[in-house]
Amino acid sequence: MRQMLEELGAQTICADQVVHELQAAGAPMLDVLAEEFGPEILASDGSLNRKALGDVVFRDAKARARLGAIVHPPVVAEIARRTRSAMESQVPVAVVDIPLLFEGIQNQTGSAIALQYDALVLVWVPAETQIQRTVKRDSCTVEEAERRVAAQMPIDDKRPLATHIIDNSGPLSKTAEQVQSLWEQWSRQEAPS
Repeated sequence: MRQMLEELGAQTICADQVVHELQAAGAPMLDVLAEEFGPEILASDGSLNRKALGDVVFRDAKARARLGAIVHPPVVAEIARRTRSAMESQVPVAVVDIPLLFEGIQNQTGSAIALQYDALVLVWVPAETQIQRTVKRDSCTVEEAERRVAAQMPIDDKRPLATHIIDNSGPLSKTAEQVQSLWEQWSRQEAPS
């Protein structure tokens, strides 16, 4: 969906990209992560071995909380900086792609973040599809994908928190139609709602 909105003229900010940049080899956050979770989370070239880190945090809620405490503050600050920059540049729409925003709202850690935005869009698929796509995207086992999905807020519990829902369970063309409709709605308004 992010790419579709970019093609329509939105400026997008991807939380995952920000995380990857802040966890790059040589970045201070990477040193903190290695100290907290052990040197085995580092690849031989000094970069983060995301699979090794995932193996730790998706099995242990306390480890996941420690990871969040390390990662979230600097990531939130950088996203806020990029959002301000986008708005100052007078782009028609700025979109911030935050995969675990609804989990943050549920845990109260993301409520303040969510209030900064005019709309919250949930890209929805059935839980079974989430698992299948995680397996394909991350080249992991079904069991690993199930563990990752189970560590998140159930997708259907996110629906009432969303301002808009894009059903991404069908053909890509149907998703594109929904995104186009949402873009047209936003274009008719001063600010998205």
